[in-house]
Order: sequence, then C-alpha cells, then structure tokens
Amino acid sequence: MFYDEVKVSFKAGNGGDGCFSFRRAKYEPKGGPDGGNGGRGGDVYIEGDTNVADLTRFHFKPGWKAKNGEPGRGADQHGANGEDIVLKIPVGTILVDRETGDTVAEVLKHGDKVLILEGGDGGKGNETFKSSTNQAPRQFTLGKPGEEGDFRLVIKTIADVGLIGFPNAGKSTLLNMVTNAHPKTGAYPFTTMFPTVGVLEYPEQYERITVADIPGLIKGASENRGLGHRFLKHVERCKVLLIMLDMQGTDGREPISDYRVLINELKLYMPGLVRKPVLIAANKMDEPDAPENLKAFQKKIKEPVYPISCVSDEGFEELKQALLEAVLDVRRQEAELDEEE
Repeated sequence: MFYDEVKVSFKAGNGGDGCFSFRRAKYEPKGGPDGGNGGRGGDVYIEGDTNVADLTRFHFKPGWKAKNGEPGRGADQHGANGEDIVLKIPVGTILVDRETGDTVAEVLKHGDKVLILEGGDGGKGNETFKSSTNQAPRQFTLGKPGEEGDFRLVIKTIADVGLIGFPNAGKSTLLNMVTNAHPKTGAYPFTTMFPTVGVLEYPEQYERITVADIPGLIKGASENRGLGHRFLKHVERCKVLLIMLDMQGTDGREPISDYRVLINELKLYMPGLVRKPVLIAANKMDEPDAPENLKAFQKKIKEPVYPISCVSDEGFEELKQALLEAVLDVRRQEAELDEEE
C-alpha cells in the first residue's frame, strides 16, 4: 500500500525543572544554594530524503515526540538537554496544519531540514537566584512545555515530466519501456494505484530527466471522482505535462474528447497547470484506426503531437528528444528567474 497523505501529531520535548537544593557537607553547616538548571527540551525537525518512498511509517505511527530535558540536580548539576527528533520524509512533501489548513513547511530537496516545533526551555535552579542580598534563595522555576501540533503530511511528487491520461492509455507501459521504473501494467482500469517516478537517461547529452506516471484520471477527477485529488496533486510541481491518448479509440472512445476532458479537469483543479508546456503522445499507432484518427485530431489541436506505439517502439526517440528539450527550456527559465531574484 502506498501512503501519500497521513495525519500526524508532533510534540517537542518539555524543559526540565530547575532544582531546589542547598549544599550540605561536613564542616559546612550553612552551605549555599546549589540547585542546577533544567535541560532544554528536544526540537522536532523534518528532513527530505530521496531514500524514503512514501509515508508508511507515519501511517502506522502517527504520534512522534522529542525527548524531554532532564531536571536540574544538587551540587550545581544542570540537566541534560533533550535529544532532538529528525523525521525523514520523501522529497516533495508538504506539512499542513490540520487546524488552520496553512502550509507550515515543504521539503523540495534531499537533505533539506526544517525546524517544525521548538522544545521548552529548562527551569532555573535556586543557585541562579543567588545574590549579595539573597544568599539563601528558595525560589526555582519549572521547565516550560514544548510546542505541539496536529498536521497532515502530503506528498506532491517532484518530477520533470508528469505523464497523464485516461486509464489504459498506455502510460505505465511507456514508462516501463523508456525509464528504469517498472510500474504494474494490465488490461483493466486503474492498474496503477500510486505514482511511479522513473529516470529517463540521455547518455550522449549527459542529461537525465524524471518522469512521473500519474494514475489514470477520469471525467470529474477535479471534483474528486475516481482517484481524483489524490493524484492530481502529483501534477502540480511537474515542469512539463505529457498527455497520453489512445489514438485507436478503444471501447468507443474519441481521442479529441479524451484530450478536452483531461485539459478541462486540469483547469478545474488548478488553472495554472495548463500554462505548463504540454506535449501529446498519440499511442497505439500500430492499430488499424489510429492513423485516420490522428489526422482528424491534428486538424483540431495546436499542441505538438508525437505518434508512438508501445508495441512497435515507433516514435520513441522523437518523443524522448522533445521531452528533453521542453524540460531543459523550463530549467533555463527557472535559472534566469533565480538570477534576477
């Protein structure tokens, strides 16, 4: 089971209490105050890790707590600070406050580490309050509680290319053939039940791009029908969209209708998605009706269309090169924006 959204509760450690103590030793009947301070509670961090695939560990253990600080002791001994807790999460995950719905943090790169909750300060022992006018202080303070909160962890896949289309359009087969990913394939709807990311290599150009197979969408996905919002969110961070269509029109489908439905669902979910570069892969060109359907389709659509066949390998090289050029173009634009900022 792939878990891409879970509810969690985090708590930072409490600060240790300060100590109330007076020194008692032989020949020192009136020893001074020697109560030490309490240690600080541990903090809670999240850290991006490319070796973590999903949120399974948080599904089965939703509550996490950092260590409390130790209390102070006599003989001027301060309590140890509580140990921080660093929670490894998949790259591309956001942390949302369940009460307000606000995004608290997002992790976009491997090694990105974000402080979520701070531990409580340790209390002060009575030795801290000693002064020339208060030589036998009897006051001390308790440790402060650590911060806590209820959150949602949500994976929004980071990939260069988002591969979208209706169920059985051939997305998983394409990803299987051109990348190192091996998603499940089968002749029935919703064979793919979770996003799969593969790496597409270009050895001669010393380049690589990542391609995410987004599970099949249906009409009404923007209204959360079918797999709906659960997988549309994985398209948000993709640089380029590759729409895969069944050009044969299996089961009475019409390629132009499928295309318009997919574009409309993307617009309804998030209008900005359709402003991303869009390429179209016309699959199943080895089927008898596909060439005629492709001609009719190209008369109505302006976006570049790349005829392919996952059976005969037709058109793969042209499509791969087009994807690389589109991704590199977006990367250049992003680099220019970063320089301006």
